[in-house]
Amino acid sequence: MNIRNATLQDLPTIVAIYNSTIPGRMVTADLEPVSTENRLIWFDDHDPARRPLWVVENEQHKVIAWMSFSDFSERAAYNITAEISIYLDPAARGKGLGGQLLQYAIDQSPALGVQKLLGKIFAHNEPSIRLFQKYGFEQWGNLPDVCLLDGILRSVLILGRTV
Repeated sequence: MNIRNATLQDLPTIVAIYNSTIPGRMVTADLEPVSTENRLIWFDDHDPARRPLWVVENEQHKVIAWMSFSDFSERAAYNITAEISIYLDPAARGKGLGGQLLQYAIDQSPALGVQKLLGKIFAHNEPSIRLFQKYGFEQWGNLPDVCLLDGILRSVLILGRTV
């Protein structure tokens, strides 16, 4: 497994992995697939020195996952806090990769000036909640019924930890 900074050439694969999660209604509130074009600004917002976007390659150099740090808020005083996102290719799920990436993110946080990591996770996404809790994240917030997915109100939990 190789973790590296994402390049623009990786963006179509990043988008494909993201889009693979939409139908399951467990990971994202997007209801329709996104395009590579409409993710360009999001891609450009990532800075390897502060808010990285990493991809994970397998032994065959195929991108099988990505993770990113994003600003919690645009206000400078919040720069010590980052939101983490982790997305895995369907074939890479359930094999422990998510935990490896979460630990990698925790380990890299101090060098990026990050003291607090947050994850926003649907309350019905029990596997992701268990994963984050296994790595020391605790529930720091609950946003009840803030999302409507296929006619069902869904809550979002904010899980956080100090690194």
